[in-house]
Amino acid sequence: MKLGIVQQSNTGDVRQNKEHLMAGIRQCASMGAQLVVLQELHNSLYFCQTEDVNAFSLAESIPGPSTDEFGTLAKELGVVLVISLFERRAAGLYHNTAVVLERDGSIAGIYRKMHIPDDPAYYEKFYFTPGDLGFHAIQTSVGRLGVMVCWDQWYPEAARLMALDGAEVIIYPTAIGWDEGDTPAEKMRQTDAWMLVQRGHAVANGCYVVAVNRTGYEPDPSGVTSGIKFWGNSFVAGPQGELLLHASPLKEECLVTDISLPHEEDVRRIWPFFRDRRIEEFGELTKRFRQK
Repeated sequence: MKLGIVQQSNTGDVRQNKEHLMAGIRQCASMGAQLVVLQELHNSLYFCQTEDVNAFSLAESIPGPSTDEFGTLAKELGVVLVISLFERRAAGLYHNTAVVLERDGSIAGIYRKMHIPDDPAYYEKFYFTPGDLGFHAIQTSVGRLGVMVCWDQWYPEAARLMALDGAEVIIYPTAIGWDEGDTPAEKMRQTDAWMLVQRGHAVANGCYVVAVNRTGYEPDPSGVTSGIKFWGNSFVAGPQGELLLHASPLKEECLVTDISLPHEEDVRRIWPFFRDRRIEEFGELTKRFRQK
């Protein structure tokens, strides 16, 4: 299967962002992509740098305008799409939600972000209710997809649960970047850690991992911080952690790579981690902290 990613720099113009994304999807499809993944909250600027009640106006229902538009494109091109939306579930109830669109334009499934950060310039707890759908893979015509969102990518338990539910590809739409006040060495450590932990998920679960991040600089509207320089570096890792695709940190890119789902079976035969898990000893993972 050919898998495509669209790494984009966003503006404050939602219509312009959507048109740019659709052009990127078309470009990936022209290169043979059967599955195309977009970045987190791709329709707008990353509004979570501040706590602003007016930003809730960006939210939309699912199904809604974006699922209709991107679904129409998925059907036209015959591709499966993973998109990322600010979901308005009800008045005062909002989620950071990934949607998987089938090649016929229908909604194959959704995932609501489970782990919600709250840090300077990432005030997501103000906007998003934690997901309530659990970690369940979504069956599509191109395979079983374990879709999560950004901050979820740091948690090995989440990746494991998706793999245990049959995910063949674990996917993370992402919006992560540097504080411009960080030193070059600190920026490198952060980016390396981000890639390393996700490549570890690929190895530990014997499956493909896809992370699609935005790129470009977005200022802090409040002026409190120096804004976020999104670090790009979108990538696809194979079931042994090998990098199959690695985008630039600095520029927009539409890239396509080949993945082989039957190859996962070969890898799991030589590294049978699922066979050797001592599941009867893992009950304490459900505790917040294990105090001796």
